[in-house]
Amino acid sequence: MPRQLIPLTHPDVSTFARSLSRQLAAGGEAPSHLALMNMLARAAGYRNFQQMRASSAAGTRLERVAAAPADLRAVERALHQFDATGRLRHWPAKRQVRALCLAALWARLPAGTLMREAEVNALLNAAHLFADPAQLRRELVSEGLVRRNRDGSDYRRVEVAPSAEARALIGQLAKRRKEAADA
Repeated sequence: MPRQLIPLTHPDVSTFARSLSRQLAAGGEAPSHLALMNMLARAAGYRNFQQMRASSAAGTRLERVAAAPADLRAVERALHQFDATGRLRHWPAKRQVRALCLAALWARLPAGTLMREAEVNALLNAAHLFADPAQLRRELVSEGLVRRNRDGSDYRRVEVAPSAEARALIGQLAKRRKEAADA
């Protein structure tokens, strides 16, 4: 198994050295490799080496996700479907554009909230102009972005990680809504 490189930085070397010195003095004899690794991690502000390693690995994964390039042309195509206030003007014909538009509508639904059909309709009606919340609800459910009971009584947003394009579109629409509210 290849060794994972874990960078160790600390904003103040003096406090880091003081903490490490106290831990070494308290131990009495020379610490084992693992004990020394745990001391270094604690001096850096972690509970132990395992937490420091997990934190480093999570940071690396998040950097890869954040660095994922978005197809800005697809974002631009989807953005054309929305008016100046961020409301969907009409239902797009192309599947890729529809998927991005659905992600933008999904983002406007509250997370972790059980909603009745009327509440979902009200949120969707505020987010589009063509007066067909039923179609939007069905599309959200069929794309797996929203779950509903078999009888259609309760709806809940499914928490999924949006694509890079969807994140870019959601951000652009949030700017439009903010600018429209400020005007």
